[in-house]
Amino acid sequence: MDQTVGILSSNHRPSGKGHSIIQKDFYPLVKMKRKSAFFTLVLFGLSLHGDWHSFRGPNGNGSTDYEIPQKPKLIGSESWSVDLPGRGLSSPISVNDAIFLTASSGANEETLHILAFHADSGEALWESKFKATGRTICHKKTSVAASTLSSDGKCLIAQFSSNDIFCLDFKGNLRWFRGLGFDNPNIANGLGMSSSPLIVDGIAVVQVENDAESFSYGLDIMTGETRWEKKRPKAANWTSPILMQNGKRVIIGLQSKEGLAAVEPKTGKLLWAYEDGASTIPSSSWTRKNIALVPSNGITALKVDEDLTSFRQIWRENKLNPGTGSPSSRDGKLYVINNANVLTCASVETGEIEWRLRLKGPISSSPIIGKNHLIVFSETGLGQMVNLRKKEPKAIQVIDLEDTILCTPALSTNAIIVRSDSKLWKLSD
Repeated sequence: MDQTVGILSSNHRPSGKGHSIIQKDFYPLVKMKRKSAFFTLVLFGLSLHGDWHSFRGPNGNGSTDYEIPQKPKLIGSESWSVDLPGRGLSSPISVNDAIFLTASSGANEETLHILAFHADSGEALWESKFKATGRTICHKKTSVAASTLSSDGKCLIAQFSSNDIFCLDFKGNLRWFRGLGFDNPNIANGLGMSSSPLIVDGIAVVQVENDAESFSYGLDIMTGETRWEKKRPKAANWTSPILMQNGKRVIIGLQSKEGLAAVEPKTGKLLWAYEDGASTIPSSSWTRKNIALVPSNGITALKVDEDLTSFRQIWRENKLNPGTGSPSSRDGKLYVINNANVLTCASVETGEIEWRLRLKGPISSSPIIGKNHLIVFSETGLGQMVNLRKKEPKAIQVIDLEDTILCTPALSTNAIIVRSDSKLWKLSD
């Protein structure tokens, strides 16, 4: 079924000061294509697949308890690929039995796509198309669709380089829209923006940081209204907010060139700040040991107290400097890939380097870790796997997609989900 709805009207401009545009008042949507049968499992929250709700997975550090398929196939009973309507660097996410993804198309990538596919078959469930309201200027290597979607299991938040923010339900219906560029016309840079949103405690946390006007926002997930707004350091910044949590509390880490700031998700209140500088490309990682791994002077490890209200630096190692990809961690181990395509494993608690392994590059994506293995894709589409349980790990080439891959893959039960420049792939044994 095709459904055509209204075009953006200048009479309904959203305000960064809290005004929310809800669906009945404002439709930047151009055209929506949807399948008539949207499967019952999603509607009732029953999943046969593991969930991967946001950038770098459920823990925000590239790790999961799923196992990575050892011999993923391009074609098989549980493998498929589909063509995409536009480009993108955003990672896919998996919620219940659906896979969601963004893309952008058009001469200036002004058309924004949010897409849903059935996880088992790759069947297109729906596609929502919007027109960008902000700047779409990007470096040729990146895309307006560079930010990964985020979900709380109830809705989807999409952020684009044009600083357009959309909230959709799982049928593709628009709940609300925020065009942050209307009130802050300078929040853009010539290379494009790629920070991915994060949902926690009913708040969508978004970073829109650059050389001119830099802000972070906490948006109400139900209405899109601004619950808090924080001015941020004026510098181009492609990092994403991270979740820092233990059994007692959840806080958010906002990274910039100045360091890592910890804030309360509902209020934006600053709890503490590490201020010794940090990278503006790879993001920090949080571990189960209450240790934040910050890409700063290599990697700097911050031990955060049980209440998450203070920290102390426990080590720093400049030989662990990550390249484009963010550090990943699991089972007390840290994994980083540097600009020379060398994968390094080190102790989370001490920073002591345990082994190094050269991979085939170039590599832009972050490594993803399952129960026993690590996988990463090169920019040419080569998937390389490392068995982390071996005393002397080695890289094994497991699949070659022969297409440009700049995003970080997602994992679901016995499947790798990755997008190339032109396709979405689900790869199973």
